[in-house]
Amino acid sequence: MSGAECNYSRLGFSETVDILCEKKSTLILCHTRPDCDAIGSALALKKLLIAAGMDAYCICDTELPHRLRFLPTEQDSLLEENIPVSFNAERVITVDTASPAQLGSLGDRFIGQIELMIDHHGRGVQYANGYILPDASATGEIIFDISREMLRRGAIAEISKDIDFCLYAAISSDTGCFKYSSVTPKTHKTAASLIESGIDTAKINHLLFDSKSMMQLKAEKLGFDNLTLHDSGRIAVITFPYALKAEHGIADEYLETLIEVARSVEGVEVAVAIRQPKDERVFRCSMRSASETDVSAICAVLGGGGHVKAAGCTIKADNIEEAKRLVLEAVKKS
Repeated sequence: MSGAECNYSRLGFSETVDILCEKKSTLILCHTRPDCDAIGSALALKKLLIAAGMDAYCICDTELPHRLRFLPTEQDSLLEENIPVSFNAERVITVDTASPAQLGSLGDRFIGQIELMIDHHGRGVQYANGYILPDASATGEIIFDISREMLRRGAIAEISKDIDFCLYAAISSDTGCFKYSSVTPKTHKTAASLIESGIDTAKINHLLFDSKSMMQLKAEKLGFDNLTLHDSGRIAVITFPYALKAEHGIADEYLETLIEVARSVEGVEVAVAIRQPKDERVFRCSMRSASETDVSAICAVLGGGGHVKAAGCTIKADNIEEAKRLVLEAVKKS
């Protein structure tokens, strides 16, 4: 992760658990437009801290998407304005958030107050003392290790099924149901331990991968209609301008799976999804690699980051076609 010249420290595992065992009421932040690894890890950590006798609450600058509402949140909302009046945070922790820009509107609000960042991304901007493990398949894998160490130390009496439910969902989601190249033997061993806890993993995987709302299917169809192939079919790009989103009344949360549509095309090595959240000259770009191409390096050039095989960035351009041109140039140069 870039930002090595900053004054923030890379923490070891034991030191990180020491910090988490300090009894402080904790506000847990995750990145904007949270995926299942982000919110699953945040919720699992929240439940761990509560089990250890602390008060904890999770927030994000965008609400929990419809497709992830099966997770046991025990919160009516993820938005900051809905934090209970009685909650008084003594520290702030982030999970699965590689740079302050990913916090969205919460970045300006909390940067400088964050005591600990827990993350598994290889590229980003370190903004607090952090336990950062790029070899982990998901942040949920890191929280799993933390949960078992807290149990071993006696900081918690037991690990609830809700915690393991959130952790399995986080890991399965970020590994594409254990099919991405980020999966290691340790990932499978972690999943086996979670399965042994008795959670309904078949239900989790069905809800994550096999169940979609009609609105999400509609968004994916419109995305497919806007798919173009480049460089002899090596690159697939889906563009989704704001006008199309507004015309069909599609919320941003239903556009998160467009990248999966692009990457599913036979022969595609680099998949790209570019969407325009608002009627502004700002575009969100997601990339996936099915080859040796390092999309995190491409996105870093464009001001973003992520993993070698999965990354993203934000692009400012006059229109979505210009944003597409900039992305294609960067991909072809890689």
